[in-house]
Amino acid sequence: MSPPAHQSTTTRRGPKLFSAVGSPPQTLATKPLLHNQPFPLPPPPASTSALHSPHVPLSYPARPGKMSSEVAKVAVPESVLRKQKREEQWAVEKKEKALAEKKKSIKSRKLIFTRAKQYAKEYDAQEKELVQLKREARLKGGFYVSPEIFNGVFLKVNKATINMLRRVEPYAAYGYPNLKSVRELIYKMGYGKLNKQRIPLSNNQVIEAGLGKHNIICIEDLVHEIMIVGPHFKEANNFLWPFKLKAPLGGLKKKRNHYVEGGDAGNRENYINELIKRMN
Repeated sequence: MSPPAHQSTTTRRGPKLFSAVGSPPQTLATKPLLHNQPFPLPPPPASTSALHSPHVPLSYPARPGKMSSEVAKVAVPESVLRKQKREEQWAVEKKEKALAEKKKSIKSRKLIFTRAKQYAKEYDAQEKELVQLKREARLKGGFYVSPEIFNGVFLKVNKATINMLRRVEPYAAYGYPNLKSVRELIYKMGYGKLNKQRIPLSNNQVIEAGLGKHNIICIEDLVHEIMIVGPHFKEANNFLWPFKLKAPLGGLKKKRNHYVEGGDAGNRENYINELIKRMN
């Protein structure tokens, strides 16, 4: 006897449905329990003392609409705006300055190259001229002597200075200059030392910058300090650059002989002023 139609349909479709989809979902009634597996416990409730403690900060979510309106109402301080504007202006000025320096550097490099080329030509011309002069002197049976450099300085007379001059007496001429010689040397050929540079005494500002702390502010103060060998003679003399004198008008007689022997070296005493006049 065949089963009813509805019973055969249930038994046929049931296994196919489960084999295609998988095992049926497990419920609390059908879920197996593992051995020694405790049930999960809910977290302990927060203590009432912590919730009501004044030291625990409380935060509340803000409303989006209210926050946007508050941010829109906040204005940027004027000091911040001025600072931003000032920084932007500085940035522009810095950029312009860097560009100007770059252009100046390019221009200076060209000028430096041109000058170096010109100097090289001058040096070559001097060397060729020297060679030519030596050849001409050799053809005439003589010798060519290079131009001499004459320097002059002021010295304070004492035992140490006299001993030093005696050692170099065959190579130097010295004496006692008068006021006219001192004034002409400083006015015509005077140079001062400022920051280790040779600066011409073209105005009193140079002297004041170098000797103002010693109350020497003009050329006449400098002449007076040198002439009377004042208390700041050392500072004034160190301020003066060594005088670069010209070759004496009429030339020298005998450089290796002493002045008392008809030469040019040694102590001339007051007659040094005549030599200064010829070399100034």
